[in-house]
Amino acid sequence: MNVTTRDLLAAAAAHAADFLESLDDRPVHAAAALPDLRKALHRPLPDKPQAAKTVLDELVSDTAGGLLGSAGGQFFGWVIGGGVPAALAADWLTSTWDQNAALYACGPAEAVIEEITGEWLKELLGLPGSASFAFTTGTQMGHLTALAAARHHLLESRGWDVERQGLAGAPAVRVLTSGLEHASIQRSARLLGIGTDALVAVGHDEHDRIDLAELERTLDEHADAPTIVCLQAGEINTGAFDDYTRACRLAHTYDSWVHVDGAFGLWAAVSPTHRHLLTGLELADSWTTDAHKWLNVPFDSGLVFVAHPDAHRAAISTRASYLVHAGDASASVSSGPPARDQIDWNPEWSRRGRGVAVYAALRSLGRQGIAETVERCTRHAQRLVTAIGALPGAEVIVAPQINQGLVRFLAPDGGHDQHTDTIIDRIQATGQAWFGGSTYRGMRVMRISVVNWRTTDGDVDRAVTAVHDVLAGVVREFEEGRVSNAPWPTRRGNS
Repeated sequence: MNVTTRDLLAAAAAHAADFLESLDDRPVHAAAALPDLRKALHRPLPDKPQAAKTVLDELVSDTAGGLLGSAGGQFFGWVIGGGVPAALAADWLTSTWDQNAALYACGPAEAVIEEITGEWLKELLGLPGSASFAFTTGTQMGHLTALAAARHHLLESRGWDVERQGLAGAPAVRVLTSGLEHASIQRSARLLGIGTDALVAVGHDEHDRIDLAELERTLDEHADAPTIVCLQAGEINTGAFDDYTRACRLAHTYDSWVHVDGAFGLWAAVSPTHRHLLTGLELADSWTTDAHKWLNVPFDSGLVFVAHPDAHRAAISTRASYLVHAGDASASVSSGPPARDQIDWNPEWSRRGRGVAVYAALRSLGRQGIAETVERCTRHAQRLVTAIGALPGAEVIVAPQINQGLVRFLAPDGGHDQHTDTIIDRIQATGQAWFGGSTYRGMRVMRISVVNWRTTDGDVDRAVTAVHDVLAGVVREFEEGRVSNAPWPTRRGNS
């Protein structure tokens, strides 16, 4: 039976709607084991074309048990948002239009969408209006872009053209962090040839903010070295925010570049309740965040902003004779400000129009809707941590100031780390909620992260009940002698 493209897209929409409507009822964990997924998906490579509708239907059925419920309201692992309806629909259109969003000439409408959306974002996030920007796959590539601009800026000021001469023989760039930097900073240093040996951890205070006294001492120790200082807007475990005003002024005294990793925390700037956490942020030199976190657009969607557009463009832009660049005489662009070629700001060549979904999300939510999402998620996180931490056998390690918090679980035999990981596994196995583990100050903890617009008070109740039932089950096992007979610990105060 021949199926039209319209019929096929309608079938895909029906499958998508079924998935979204089932999120509240399906297990949050992926139920299928690896061998099951391989068995289902590893069909023989066909020699002849297959019916598109059959391929689509079998794709849905074969992957059913291998999908996390991360798009739903009961997922509290990592920092993963969902997709607000307007952004999801716009993302479908982006795929349908199939524009290469590298140049204005390849897709004029998408180039203008990115141009406008970048300006909106700077306004929303409280960043300098003169900053340049780019839409990347995620904060990882945002870091790469920003640190490439920093590398150019710092070495150019020392008479070194790194894009032409490379790094061999160049002054060594160092990167100062609190020691709690995300691994994507380390990876960017590797990919840029700076190297992880160049990362210097100056330490952090009891609130996980960069140690300003040690930062000053380290800057002064090699005052002439080209230096990047990496700050955080939302540390990955605790959501901590650095003192941007003091750190930026200090770093700039030594002509250092300040980069802010704001993968999720930068969105606090939209909230009247929480924007004070970002005071002084605008003094930095570059910033990164993800739209697929708190803005809740589909993966992948990263954002980077640079206060020095010349350095940004010099580090990233490229030219080829077969391309039609907006600034070329042959480019047919009407009068007015020149068109913006995305390839001048992005570390990619062929790329999808990521700005389309962001544009749709911003228009559908508005400033007020984004602020409400941030504040609602923060309330949910605070309630989750408080309620779980109050359960027998649980302990609050870090209470959220925004959407991130930590708890751990206390073992009868004192083996709290292994016990915490075991409890996390058991909670996941219930299918009622999904939390992940981490290591914080030498102890294993359960991370609680809330960024999904779908999360409700009912989802929080359901998650707390799941944790309660798992812990109650462990107590029963203890009482029945199926675990260590060491005394059951008394829950300690919050820290």
